[in-house]
Amino acid sequence: MEPGTETEVLLFQEDPRWHAGQKTIGIKGFLETSFLDWPGKVVSVLFLPGCNFRCPFCHNHALVLNPGGLEEIPRTYIIARLAELEGWVDGVCISGGEPTIHPRLPSLIAEIKGLGLPIKLDTNGSRPHIVKSLVEKGLVDCVAMDVKAPLNETSYAKAAGTPVDLEKIRESIDFLLQGEIEYHFRTTVVPALHKGEDLLDLARHLSGSSSLTLQNFNPDDPLDPKLKGTTPYTEEWLQQMREQIASIIHH
Repeated sequence: MEPGTETEVLLFQEDPRWHAGQKTIGIKGFLETSFLDWPGKVVSVLFLPGCNFRCPFCHNHALVLNPGGLEEIPRTYIIARLAELEGWVDGVCISGGEPTIHPRLPSLIAEIKGLGLPIKLDTNGSRPHIVKSLVEKGLVDCVAMDVKAPLNETSYAKAAGTPVDLEKIRESIDFLLQGEIEYHFRTTVVPALHKGEDLLDLARHLSGSSSLTLQNFNPDDPLDPKLKGTTPYTEEWLQQMREQIASIIHH
């Protein structure tokens, strides 16, 4: 959603620093080393608060619903620590929440890039103009986009927990498919939201892409408590879907 819409205005009001004149981003999480967040790399991960989606399966929902209740990690500490990790980490992943809602995101990334560290951005793809700008300015080296569901309004709204402008989602997908930058598409698979045909339909939308990663739903602590205790799909079923998806994407 664009700034000025009712949903986003309410979102920014949750923390006064999130308006257009903010001086800093309140970083709420810092993982010094991860072997999972950027395939083939060891990275540090920063977690930014707030999101314009309310995905019922979200496991980072404290960042979304109650960012003010989380301790803020000083930016100066993070930059100093990243400098100390030089030679050990291969880059930094900016995650959330949804990082692109923060007007000062480019300045944060530029400061990290000043350390000589590549940047991977995690995004829901709802703000393609921000993603494009970051790529065009050379601030981002890789984008991981969470594609929530097949590209129809009903399915996507259920998976995102809010109505979504699908043209924005398509715009982000089309931009990444141009191959100007390393990218990854991924979908969290939830039995209540995704059937096999839904995933195959989604794969058809992503035909020609490098890959679509299926992540299994974790029922331990989702945003929607009604999903807690839901039995995820079996790994065998997911593997069968991965094989079918690969044949569609690379057709």
